[in-house]
Amino acid sequence: MPITRSAKKALRASDRKRVFNLARAGKVSKSVKTLKKFVAEGKKKEALAELRNVQKALDKAVKGKTILKNAASRKKSRLSAMVKKIESK
Repeated sequence: MPITRSAKKALRASDRKRVFNLARAGKVSKSVKTLKKFVAEGKKKEALAELRNVQKALDKAVKGKTILKNAASRKKSRLSAMVKKIESK
C-alpha cells in the first residue's frame, strides 16, 4: 500500500485509468473476434464493415495510450490481409 500522499493519489488515478483501459481493450478484442468469425464464415460484406469498426477501435485505443501505435498498426495490417484473402476466393 502507498504511504505518501502523492503515492495514494497516484494509486487512485491508476485505478480510474485501469477501468477505461480495460473497456477499450475489451472493445478491441470483441471487434477482432467478430471479424475473425465473419472471415471464417466467408462473409465478405460483413467482414469489410467489421474491419472498419476494428480499425476505429484500435485507433481509439492508440489515442488513449491503451496500446502502442505499432502494435495497432500490425494488428490492422494482419486483419486486413486476412479479409483480403477471403475476397480473392
